[in-house]
Amino acid sequence: MTTSTTPTVNEQKLMEFVFKTVGDFGAMLNGSLAVIGDKLGLYRAMAGAGPLTPAELADRTDTAERYVREWLSAQAAAGYVEYAGDNRFALSAENAIALTDENSPACVIGGFELMLAAVRSTDRLVTAFRTGAGVGWHEHHQDLFEGCERFFRPGYHAHLVEEWIPAMEGVADQLRSGIRVADVGCGLGASTVLLASAYPASTFVGIDYHDGSIAAAQERAAAAGVGNRTRFEVGRAKELTGTYDLVCLFDCLHDMGDPVGVLRHLRSQLDPDGSILLVEPFAGNAVADNLNPVGAVYYGASTFLCTPNSLSQEVGAALGAQAGEPRLREVAAEAGFTRFERVAETPFNMIFQLRP
Repeated sequence: MTTSTTPTVNEQKLMEFVFKTVGDFGAMLNGSLAVIGDKLGLYRAMAGAGPLTPAELADRTDTAERYVREWLSAQAAAGYVEYAGDNRFALSAENAIALTDENSPACVIGGFELMLAAVRSTDRLVTAFRTGAGVGWHEHHQDLFEGCERFFRPGYHAHLVEEWIPAMEGVADQLRSGIRVADVGCGLGASTVLLASAYPASTFVGIDYHDGSIAAAQERAAAAGVGNRTRFEVGRAKELTGTYDLVCLFDCLHDMGDPVGVLRHLRSQLDPDGSILLVEPFAGNAVADNLNPVGAVYYGASTFLCTPNSLSQEVGAALGAQAGEPRLREVAAEAGFTRFERVAETPFNMIFQLRP
């Protein structure tokens, strides 16, 4: 006969956890409220406007005052706007940058669109957990594609040309002289357009399997005035053809089913003196190193997006968004790369240069 013991419960720890979950309830709701504020232009209307009443904000945005009043109260409780008294609310200059200035590396508004689109697949993920089947990138809500670009683009805008490219040995000079560049998993083309705008002597090819993203990338390249030096193709990474001096993978290798096979194929398309620019989510070398707010976001996003997408493809390696440098180095070595160097990092990304 076995006996079980009832664990001793620390009431203080229990209540601390309960209040933590209450905070998470608010965070879940606030993510959706932030998307509402973005889509309706509420944050933009408040930026630099000083204290506003709900009626004044509703008038500026052609929205209903009663909804705006409740939204403002929720935003004030969450610390996103400030209650100025006398039924007026204000958006601080600092919060306005984070919520409206998409040229700033501090801008976070796209992340809300991305995360909300991800959690809309909750029911699909429940089934996937039970069956082990994958869920492709294209199977998620439409907002995922734009949200992903808006989440990563401010970081690319701030660091790609000014820091990451110069940190790679010889690459900046090559780009200025004129080389052939491929942007694999290019999505809506934010990274492709940034590079093409900065290096007019070079030519660029973007490839992504999601046809809707490729159509948008073509439009954005044309609008930026670089359409004559860029082209975009619908296809998977292993379908890239041609020879290139630089191949870029921005926050996408870990999403792929066969990252070793992809890098091996890209190596075969690379000029002998060429390089791979590999940008991956920032991660420590072990789970214990990633138990922090950034790790929570990346592990969560990886559960909803990255791991299911990889499992939906051949091999299904499922590296996950927190693979870490040692695992990425192993993948590169298995693919035949002899030089693998971390050349830069931010709080959100690790940047590597791979060479044959």
